[in-house]
Amino acid sequence: MRNIFLFIRQYFNLITFFILQLICVISLSKFSKTHEAFFSTEANEITGSINTQYNKLNRYFTLIEANKELALENTKLKDALKTNFVSSDSTRVIVADSLIKDTLNRYRKYSYLPALVVNNSVSQESNYLMLERGAKQGVKKDMGVVGPLGIVGKVVSVSENYCVVMSLLNRNSKVSAMFKRGKEQNASNISWDGKDAHYLTMEKVSKAVDVKKGDTIVTSTYSPSFPSLLMIGTVADIKTDAIGNNYTLKIKAATNFSALQHVNIIANHYYEEQYRLDSLTKKQQLNLSTSE
Repeated sequence: MRNIFLFIRQYFNLITFFILQLICVISLSKFSKTHEAFFSTEANEITGSINTQYNKLNRYFTLIEANKELALENTKLKDALKTNFVSSDSTRVIVADSLIKDTLNRYRKYSYLPALVVNNSVSQESNYLMLERGAKQGVKKDMGVVGPLGIVGKVVSVSENYCVVMSLLNRNSKVSAMFKRGKEQNASNISWDGKDAHYLTMEKVSKAVDVKKGDTIVTSTYSPSFPSLLMIGTVADIKTDAIGNNYTLKIKAATNFSALQHVNIIANHYYEEQYRLDSLTKKQQLNLSTSE
C-alpha cells in the first residue's frame, strides 16, 4: 500500500493531466456535435477492427467443424452424380434389394461413404493411408477412395473399424485413366515413379492422340473401383518414349496427399459381378493357351 501512495505522489502531475484530458474528451464528445460525430466514427472503427479480429480467431477454432460439414455436403453431392447410376435393361431382371432406384428408372451403381484420415505417409516409395472406417461400416477390399480434389487410392486391407488404403503415391499402384477432352480418350494406366509426391506418370499414350499440356486426366470406364470421369490430374510434361511410338506423360496430381483429412470411400454395387466375370474370362484364356 505504501508503494502505491509513493507511486501516486511521484507521478501525481502526470496522472492528474491524463484525468483532466479524459474529462475534456468526454465533455467535447457529449456537448459538441462535431466532436461527437468524430469520436463516434473512431469508436466504430476501433470496435469494428476488434470484432473483425475476434471473428477471424473464432472461425479458426471452428475450422474442424466446418470441414466436417463440407465433407458431408461433398458426399451428398457425389452420391447424386449421374455417373453413379446405370439405366435398367428391360431384357433382364436385376435382383438386388440394396440397390437404390431413382425416378428415371436407373439403378445406383456407386455410393459414397465419408471417412476421416487418421494416418498418412507421402515420403516413402510405398505410401499408405489409414481411414476411420471398416467392415462394420461396409468397407471392403478394392474399394476406391476419392478426396475433395481427386482420387486417392484403393482399399487394400480392412479391420472392423479401420481400413488401409494404397495411395496413388505407391510404386505398386495402377489406375486406369483417360483424357477428358476429345474423342480419342486413350485409356492407359496411371502410376508413380517414387520421386515427387506432386506428380504421377501416364505411359504408353499413343502418338495418334492430340496431347497438350494442361489436358485433364480422369478415371476411365475400365476401372471397377472408380466411376468414370473422376479427377486425377493435368498434363504437366510430354516426353517421347525410347522406341518413339508413344508418349510418356508427367501428370500433376489434383490431390494434395500431404493435406488429406476427409475422403470418401466408393462402393461399386456391381463389383462382385464384374470381378467374377473377369476372373472367369482370364481362366478360360489361360486354359486355351495351355491347351494349344
